[in-house]
Amino acid sequence: MKIKFVCIGKTGKDFLIEGEKEYIGRLKHYVTLERIEIPDIKNAKKLSIDQIKDSEGKEILSKIVSGEQIVLLDENGKQFSSVEFSDFLQRKFNQGGKGIVFVVGGAYGFSSEVYEKASAKISLSKMTFSHQMIRMVFFEQMYRAMTILKGEPYHHQ
Repeated sequence: MKIKFVCIGKTGKDFLIEGEKEYIGRLKHYVTLERIEIPDIKNAKKLSIDQIKDSEGKEILSKIVSGEQIVLLDENGKQFSSVEFSDFLQRKFNQGGKGIVFVVGGAYGFSSEVYEKASAKISLSKMTFSHQMIRMVFFEQMYRAMTILKGEPYHHQ
């Protein structure tokens, strides 16, 4: 199944870029993964928070095609252990469709339109991470989930 990962803004730290590359490279053995980076909104300082979220929301939705399952990485989403996340992924794979799209929004979250179109919201922690850092954490957890599903020895219990 194809997986898209849509995020707002660039990753600016080399160590995070390298970490993302490491896990994206590992994931290629399991899934087709497309990472889509949407540029930060220009002149955002002149816009209200709602205007920023709406603008980002339009950009996010423009990267999604009909039939894809949208999963938001959201601080109010459901939290999983790594094994539970692998089960969640397996259920999504079993549902079929054109693929799964995981989305990391901007600093202010998502527009109401994006929330309405999402089939699920997940949270990777009760802690708050930078939008740049959460990308690397997500790719590692995605890799971990795939190794759990395949019965490979990466994850220890």
